[in-house]
Amino acid sequence: MSMLNVRTDEAMDIAIAELTADGKTKTEAVREALLHAYREKLLKQAKADADRVEAAPDDRAEILAIQRYMGVA
Repeated sequence: MSMLNVRTDEAMDIAIAELTADGKTKTEAVREALLHAYREKLLKQAKADADRVEAAPDDRAEILAIQRYMGVA
């Protein structure tokens, strides 16, 4: 496991104080926030991919054919 040092500013200090108010450690709060940001990034990418596929008739047709083959459409 690696270690990360982060310099904080006033806004970050306020955020950390709020995120640790329930008894979490700073480490737990930062880990949770990083994982949340990562999930949000993945969801944003998935949405962009879905929008791209939806806009491409050939891709939509291929997905529909796969769904029919699998018995889910």
